[in-house]
Amino acid sequence: MKGTGSFPSSFTMTQDTQIQAVEKLIGPLLTDDIFLVSMKVKPTNNIKIYLDADGGLGIEKCIKINRALYKIMEEMGMYPDGDFSLEVSSPGLDEPLKLHRQYLKNIGRPVEILLNDDTKMEGKLMEVGELEIIIEFTEGKGKKAIVKRETIAFADIKQTKIQIKF
Repeated sequence: MKGTGSFPSSFTMTQDTQIQAVEKLIGPLLTDDIFLVSMKVKPTNNIKIYLDADGGLGIEKCIKINRALYKIMEEMGMYPDGDFSLEVSSPGLDEPLKLHRQYLKNIGRPVEILLNDDTKMEGKLMEVGELEIIIEFTEGKGKKAIVKRETIAFADIKQTKIQIKF
């Protein structure tokens, strides 16, 4: 007997129902400070899951969650012909922040913000509120340099990316 239940072979899942089903299955596997950032399902049943953690997410945890989730999905018969692939990873540094929790995790790091009007701003993420963030940046050079703070509403942000400084 496979798992606790299965999907009827005549049942075809839409992309949305696949995502909902996988979200229910992955929830109990997200322990400690790990959280779901996003999920994509391609028409080829390639499922990509992006996770993050407040304290950083190592590859070992991604592998552990991937194996456990894959086993559950197989046992449930979600894809009776076995025609699916599963990728679990953390979003790369080049991926924009999507969740409030990601902003909180990155306080103190340099960010590049693209506003809805396509204006770009750069600075250090200093504070994260419920509706806005505060960044700090330097205007001018040398003795004329002035450190400023800017409050930016989440509603005005198109995307925020972490900047890598060497």
